[in-house]
Formats: sequence, C-alpha cells, structure tokens
Amino acid sequence: RAKRGPARAALMQSAKAFEQVGDGVNDAVTRRALDPELATLMRENFLPRDLTRYGRELAIVVDRERARFASWYELFPRSTDPTGRHGTFKTSIAALPRIEQLGFDVLYLPPIHPVGRTFRKGKNNTLDPEPDDVGSPWAIGNELGGHDAIEPALGTLEDFDGLVEAARERDIEIALDYALQCSPDHPWVREHPDWFHKRPDGTIAYAENPPKKYQDIYPLNFWCADRRNLWEACRDILIHWVAHGVKMFRVDNPHTKPFAFWEWMIEDVQTVHPDVIFFSEAFTRPKRMKLLAKLGFTMSYTYFTWKNAAWEIRDYLTELSTPPRTEYFRGNLFVNTPDILNEYLVKGGRPAFRARLVLAATLSPLYGMYAGYELVENVPLREGSEEYLHSEKYQIRVRDWTAKGNINDDVTLINRIRRETPALQRADNLTFHHSENEQILFYRRAGKSVGGSTLEVGRQTSNVDRQTSNAASIPSPLQPRIEDPDILVAVNLHPAKAQATMVHVPLEEMGIEPDEPYVVHDLISGARFTWQGPRNYVRLDPNDQVAHVLRVER
Repeated sequence: RAKRGPARAALMQSAKAFEQVGDGVNDAVTRRALDPELATLMRENFLPRDLTRYGRELAIVVDRERARFASWYELFPRSTDPTGRHGTFKTSIAALPRIEQLGFDVLYLPPIHPVGRTFRKGKNNTLDPEPDDVGSPWAIGNELGGHDAIEPALGTLEDFDGLVEAARERDIEIALDYALQCSPDHPWVREHPDWFHKRPDGTIAYAENPPKKYQDIYPLNFWCADRRNLWEACRDILIHWVAHGVKMFRVDNPHTKPFAFWEWMIEDVQTVHPDVIFFSEAFTRPKRMKLLAKLGFTMSYTYFTWKNAAWEIRDYLTELSTPPRTEYFRGNLFVNTPDILNEYLVKGGRPAFRARLVLAATLSPLYGMYAGYELVENVPLREGSEEYLHSEKYQIRVRDWTAKGNINDDVTLINRIRRETPALQRADNLTFHHSENEQILFYRRAGKSVGGSTLEVGRQTSNVDRQTSNAASIPSPLQPRIEDPDILVAVNLHPAKAQATMVHVPLEEMGIEPDEPYVVHDLISGARFTWQGPRNYVRLDPNDQVAHVLRVER
C-alpha cells in the first residue's frame, strides 16, 4: 500500500533482493530479513480488509548443517587396538587421523555401555560363548550400570570425554547408538520389572524378529502402567550424553516403539537442545518410515542398500529427492552396515564396492559406511546370508587398514569431491537422464547461482519509533553472480564387464545451446572432454574407472 516515498523504495529493493538470492543468502540478507524495522514497514503498509487465519499453526524446523550434509563412518571402539586386545577410547583416538584422512566428519559408535552376561552371544551369534567372548554391545547393561554407564573395558567416562574432544579438534563429530532395550542384567530389570513385557508365566519376554531371536535382550513395554517414569528415564539417557558433548544419535529400531513416545521425546529434547540430531534406523514399511520423519526424526536409513539395478535406483532416488518427500524426509545412504552385506557386494567384489561408493556419495548429501567397507570385506556367514562371517557384532576384529586391494584412495577422493562441490551438498537437485545402455546409470546434480555483490539500501524511518537506522548492504539482483557448476555422473553398474553408451545431456535445462561446445571435467581422473550436443559417448571399465563425476565448465 506504500504508493510513493522512501517506504516504498525500501520495500521494493528488499523484495527484489530476496527474490534473487536463491540459496546464496548471505549475512546481510539475513539481517535485513530479520530486521524489526522491515517488519514494521510491512505491517504498516499491508492492511487488507479480509485477513483470514489458517485453522492451525504450522511449525518450521530448521536443523544445523550436518543434518543436511555429512559423511558418516561406523566404528567399533573395541576393535581399535592393533595388538588384538580389547580396544579403548584411547586407542580410538589413535584411529582418528585415518578417519580424518578418509574425509569423514561423523564417527558413529555402536553402544558403549556395559555388556550383559546372561545369554551372552558368542562368535558368529552362537549361544555357547567362550569365557573371553565380548558379546553383543546391543545387549546393554549389567551390574556395573546401564545406558548412562561405560563398558569398563573401553575406559572411563573421562576417557570418553577425551575422545569427543579429540574428534572435535579434527572437525569430526561423535554420534552414539541409542538402543532402548536391556540385557537381563540391566539395573532396570531388577529395579523396574514392570517396565518389561511379561509372559503368562510371569517371566520377562526376550526380543524376537523372526527368524532371528535375541535371547540376550529384553524389549521395554512403553505402555506399562508406570510409563511416565519409563519415558522420562529414556529421555534422561539422552540428556546425560548431551552433557558429555554428544549431539547426534543413531536410534536403533525406532519403528518398534510407540510413535507417541518419539514425538514427545524428540520435541522435549530439542526444545532445550535444538541442535540434537536423531537418525532413524527403521528398515520397515515405507509408510512407517515416513511417519517417523514427520514426527521429528532428522534423517533416516533408506532402502538404497538393496537398490542395485538402474531402474530401481532411478525410481527410489527420484522419490527421495522430489517434493513433498524432501520437505520432511532426509535419506542417509549407507553402503553397508554390520547387519547388511548385500549380495551385489558379495558377488561383485572390488568394482562393486567402488561403484556403490560413488553412487551413495553423489546421489545424496548424506551417506555413510561401516568400517571394513574400504577393505572390500564381503564374506557372508553362509550362502544367501546378509550377515558377515566373523561378525564384529559378536567379536573383536583387528584389521590391516592398508591391506592389498583396499579402496582407501577412492574413499578419500570421493569425500574430497563432496566437500568441494556445492551441487553434491543438496538433496533437491537430482534428476536422472537417458543412457542408451541400462548398465550405465546417468544423472545430473544441478548447480545454482550463489553469492552476489552488494547494494546499499537505506532503512527508512519508522512511523512507530521515529528513529532512522543505518544503511544495510544486501545483494543486488542487477550485479553478476558466482556460478555453482552442474555435475553429471555416469556409473557402470556391471562389476565384471566394461560398458559403453551414449548419454543424453539435458542441454535445455542447463542453458546450453544445441551447437554450443562445453567442457566436462572429470573430478575423479582429472581428464577434460569437450562435448557438443545432447548425445555423448561414455565408456567405463570396472577394472579401471567405474564412474565419471563430471563438472560442467562453461
């Protein structure tokens, strides 16, 4: 309604700047958008006669950067002593330089709490453990404590604090496993037997996920009569670890607990600690995975591990990267886990490991791996099983991290490319494009204009306080802008044979004329190719280079 004068000029200049900045918002724009004087100008000059109100208030959740872009690495601290003895937090500190060199910024630790003794699992999940077997860390609790205690073989709480600080100095964040289940020896079993499920004979029921049986674990009954105290005790576990510098939690099987509990607990914790990240490990039906994201989980595991054919990857990742899914669901593409060794890796060997690494790291800004992937560990417990032989879930595994055949260089390079390439750090810019050979998957991660020069915009006198503010610098829509280049990725999905194809580049979407030459710079090999037109030749040999990650240079 401001028809003329300084108020109209200020509003129009601000509006134009806000329209042009896209993802390149700088501090000046942020300050202007949040300036109370701008709000006053808008309020004074926007006076419609027919204001309406939506039926309910909508909340907007803003997470920190590592909720959007991060590379996760899963490591068992008890396997970090190269001598074969039980590893500790101190030996884990010694492992940090290697993890930093590989390029990971989140180090996820399985449960670090006292391990139960009753029905302790032996090597390869046997029911008759040897005296020196360490058991599963997910069987939490014994006479030394529960979820807020440390397994003594790992060290002390002070040692853990030292690991958190040592990781922070390398810009690596520690994430902990949050598994709400108890060993039969957990203090809660003795102190609160009513918090567990009872069989008709009065004994506590152990956990089952047919055909798997977990005799060493008791699930909690979240709808017990004393549920308020149970829920608060579960929340207090998180508050305890937040006080020790942990702000990221990988949540074990959240779909097996009441959704009402998670909605309450996540909101309660984030009200006080809004920077806490919750990572849902819910390999369950799509609807339940989506509901967990909507009620507050920051990110989630996905079905990526089982999507290996070109059409499967296209369909699934298109779903993950398209609204409305992108508004509430962040998928973290783990290439493997201690529970999941996919048949594609078992049969495909080293080329398959390299291809899946590139796919996970370039299809999503969030991805991760479990230790041993870089050594191409792919021996299953038995034919057709996704369990590892000599699984680290039940025993200590000492590894030679420089063993022949490793893909350390691939991991290091891909993580560096991710850090240096803005187009790979967003989840809403993925599109798949035609490859004339289905064994080569071809896709684009679209770049965006970022940054810009500045223009002085005077903040005008408010009719409320009658005071004039200083001028603020905000980006001008008229000035040149810095280009964030497009990325084109081609991956050979066949681990045994070289494949060739013609890929179809979306020239119109990229603003390239049909007869205009353009250079694509392979960030993996360093080679540059001059392409022209939409159809261009690609050949990839799995024994040499499994993928191209091409930066389009204009």
